[in-house]
Amino acid sequence: QVRLVESGGGLVRPGASLSLSCTATGGILSIYTMGWYRQLPGKQREAVALYTDGGYTHYADSVKGRFSISRDTEKNSVTLRMHNLRAEDTAVYYCYADLMDNPPDEYQYWGEGTRVTVSS
Repeated sequence: QVRLVESGGGLVRPGASLSLSCTATGGILSIYTMGWYRQLPGKQREAVALYTDGGYTHYADSVKGRFSISRDTEKNSVTLRMHNLRAEDTAVYYCYADLMDNPPDEYQYWGEGTRVTVSS
């Protein structure tokens, strides 16, 4: 079955860099959008950085200029490179993938979540 396998979370100090990677496995033939959401403590889940088929990217205002997302279509993977991390970036980060625009639930996939903690 389809799985999104995440790696790269951890504890870092303010100002540090950290990268998150996600690979889709299980027979996905075509991914439309792939990227990362996060859920800050006490807040709703939000899109952090998304990469859509054709090379289009979306970044949350709070991470513009600090985070960058890249995608390897052949490997069905995305990498989120996070720089100058702040305490406010502390959250559980979830890999996301879908197979079409405005996808129904059955064509949306989520990773288990990986925790990023930014603290001195």
